[in-house]
Amino acid sequence: MKKTNTLLISILTIFLPLLLSSCNAETKNDTMHGLILALIIAGSIIMVVNIVFYIMFMFKMKDVITSGNKTNRIWLYIGLILLIFFLVGYILVGFLFNPAVLTSCILFFGSLFVSVMLYITSRLVVTAKETGVKLTQTLIDIVDARDPNLNGHSRHVKNITMLFYKYIPLYMKININPVSLEYASLMHDIGKLGVPESILNKPDKLTPEEYEAMKTHPKIAVKLLKSLKSFDSISDWILFHHERADGKGYYNVDPKVVPLAAKIIAIADTYSAITMRRSYKAPRSHEEAIEIIKEVSGTQLDKDLVDIFVNIPKEELVKCIPDTIKD
Repeated sequence: MKKTNTLLISILTIFLPLLLSSCNAETKNDTMHGLILALIIAGSIIMVVNIVFYIMFMFKMKDVITSGNKTNRIWLYIGLILLIFFLVGYILVGFLFNPAVLTSCILFFGSLFVSVMLYITSRLVVTAKETGVKLTQTLIDIVDARDPNLNGHSRHVKNITMLFYKYIPLYMKININPVSLEYASLMHDIGKLGVPESILNKPDKLTPEEYEAMKTHPKIAVKLLKSLKSFDSISDWILFHHERADGKGYYNVDPKVVPLAAKIIAIADTYSAITMRRSYKAPRSHEEAIEIIKEVSGTQLDKDLVDIFVNIPKEELVKCIPDTIKD
């Protein structure tokens, strides 16, 4: 929002002097011409803002919920091309063909109409995403409830992950869509639906055979989400969230292959596991969790990300705890 406001100010700084001079009809003795020019300039500014807003909207559409199929993406690009043609045509008509007041009004209010429709569409998309996340959270809470040791864990990991996302540098954020990250972190343990409850609820240390069964849950999650084509982009984020920085994770995957998003979820998952109460252990404090995470930096967890995570204020991490797992 701040970037959009800055852009609007920059555009107005460029065009406002032209708009004001065009409206000074008394000095030009041409009131009608001044009005027409003012409408054309104002409409041009609005169309430039519309195009910028639409490009931002297209970027936000690249997530697991709204990315859609190839045909939908083509229509998005067609919409952008039409907006650009609208702006070019607007300028040509306004400055080359001496339009009448009525024509200028139609063009001006046409640009306003585009603005209103873009805003309504973006709000509908945001509402759909928010509703989708809430519905998914409810379903995931049901999955977590199967294991008393994990009740609220997925929601906790999601909250930590999204807080963590705010603190990573821009060059890391570029290739990670926040909505997709939110879904991946929320659904990272959905594969435990395929793990026997006797293993999930076991208070003692797992046997080698039971541990092998537990290690299948990321693969099961990917299989469960396979029918949702838009989730293909985050399947590796879920599949590799138990991989390690030293390559000795669940599937011994080279850390260079592990997506950044999976490494982020891994740190959030680790912090949640340490600070949560389990049937076989008491919860650790924030300070203890941070020390443990520092100790496994570079071996279990990505060192660069750990350096960022340990500097997140304690009070913000504490706020990530859902009511279901608060003492």
